Amino acid sequence: MFIKNSTWQEQLKEEFQKPYFLELTQHVDNEYKTTICFPPKELIFNAFEQFDFQQTKVVIIGQDPYHGTGEANGLCFSVNDGIAIPPSLKNIFSEINSEYDRLLFQTTGNLDRWAKQGVLLLNAGLTVRKDEANSHKHLKWNLFTDAVIRILNENCENLVFLLWGNFAHKKGKIVDRNKHLVLESGHPSPLSANRGFWFGNNHFKQANAYLKENKKAEIEW
Repeated sequence: MFIKNSTWQEQLKEEFQKPYFLELTQHVDNEYKTTICFPPKELIFNAFEQFDFQQTKVVIIGQDPYHGTGEANGLCFSVNDGIAIPPSLKNIFSEINSEYDRLLFQTTGNLDRWAKQGVLLLNAGLTVRKDEANSHKHLKWNLFTDAVIRILNENCENLVFLLWGNFAHKKGKIVDRNKHLVLESGHPSPLSANRGFWFGNNHFKQANAYLKENKKAEIEW
């Protein structure tokens, strides 16, 4: 249970040797052997396999994978092709359409097209039991994903962190605002969005403006 991408392996190799991670590996292995868990085991680290560490441009933080059959693919907010687009992701797409004044009908909720451009779609927890939201919260995934954020914060320049909802706000507190662009808003879930905490945040345009300003390719949202 390790990342295959050598550039991420190099950055995280010390983390992989720590007692908590070795314990985490054992617990996750046992969970997958004894219960139905998502995403498929080979996609647990999918977010890190899409691009090299130094190509990271944007970090989006989610909570844990979708827990329905066939949904999770290892990228936060993303679902496999052929799966109905979840409500939060529908609101994300609506915000993008609004910002860019377009009417683009999305036929898939698979965000691998973002990931391949250097968008790290990072859930705080990388696994979950079937039909049990946040069921692996106790497995210490947070220690690992906190380390990922810390390493990105320290070793990269001019990243964009998109933090949606209180959970993501807390997760991103360690990010140096003088070194990176941090954009915060409410969560795109219907409950938050319908209360006025999501729509109009202009995060996608702001992210691209910042990337362009720092001579990085903009994301094709």
